[in-house]
Amino acid sequence: MSLPSGISAERVQTERLTTYMLTKGPADGIPVLLVHGNVSSSRFYAELMAALPDGYRVVAPDLRGYGHSETKPVDATRGVSDWSDDLRELVEALGWSDRAIHLLGWSLGGGVVMQYALDNPGRVASMTLLAPASPYGFGGTRGIDGALNAPDGAGAGGGGANPDFVKLLAAGETGDESPLAPRSVMNAFYFKPPFKVDDATADAYVDAMNRMAIGEDNYPGDMTPSEFWPNIAPGPRGVLNTLAPTYFNTSGLIDLEAKPPILWVRGDSDQIVADLSMFDLAALGKVGALPGWPGDDVAPPQPMIGQTRAVFERYAEAGGTYQEVVFTDCGHSPHIEKAAAFVELFTGFIG
Repeated sequence: MSLPSGISAERVQTERLTTYMLTKGPADGIPVLLVHGNVSSSRFYAELMAALPDGYRVVAPDLRGYGHSETKPVDATRGVSDWSDDLRELVEALGWSDRAIHLLGWSLGGGVVMQYALDNPGRVASMTLLAPASPYGFGGTRGIDGALNAPDGAGAGGGGANPDFVKLLAAGETGDESPLAPRSVMNAFYFKPPFKVDDATADAYVDAMNRMAIGEDNYPGDMTPSEFWPNIAPGPRGVLNTLAPTYFNTSGLIDLEAKPPILWVRGDSDQIVADLSMFDLAALGKVGALPGWPGDDVAPPQPMIGQTRAVFERYAEAGGTYQEVVFTDCGHSPHIEKAAAFVELFTGFIG
């Protein structure tokens, strides 16, 4: 795999997992851990890592089931704690146990970073959250306090993935003939069109997308039938179920005694994490793309941005600090689409 100059790849063995990771910087540098999002890998951070100034020890691991890391089942009933625990052992293996580390998480990785802060109080120097999942998960909730639309979390979880997209991932599709091919989805939803990366980088990103483990124990996960629209509810296994609101809730950040500063960065044109997300089944029902939608009174689209802001406002009221930065003309990947501006913002924040 081609990497930018100065970026190295290595594997670390812990009792939980064999983790592949990209690294940059001196071993005694300021520790920075980058956590990737769903249907991606550490490779989506390589250009960012190369642009960071000297003095940092930057590590970007592939989560279990992604990229070149070991594939193991994901227990969704623990929310994203399987990944949080994996990262904790990796941090110990890196010799960072007695150091507060800077964490950056993108999308699903933002949820993992928030969970890591909850699981390891006092050991986080800062949190940078790039288009993060809402503290109340992904799908199946209403209002800024994250109330369930249905008691079983219907509308969230493993049933939310498009089966044709999953098939193309499993087949390792690299072209863009289908609108559901990984390359097409990346260009349409990870970025705001017409933005594209150069061909070599795009090929590397698509390869990373295709390397994730497919199945009920990984992506997308399983599902259970429901009496509530859209008649599917989260199962106990796999990636998409980890963010189901019946299993995932990081709003407890407001109760942390030691509150690391938060930098929340998002694009103004994000279609994945949004108040009308095109990946939220309720939003698809509302716009007529999913039949039988019962209306806003029963299954309103999740106000993902509003929920996140409400939790962070309470975090600030409880003694923490947060900053919200919105990049204009930008989709789901500010660190790629607005690379130079993001590097300046991020290094200023952690510096």
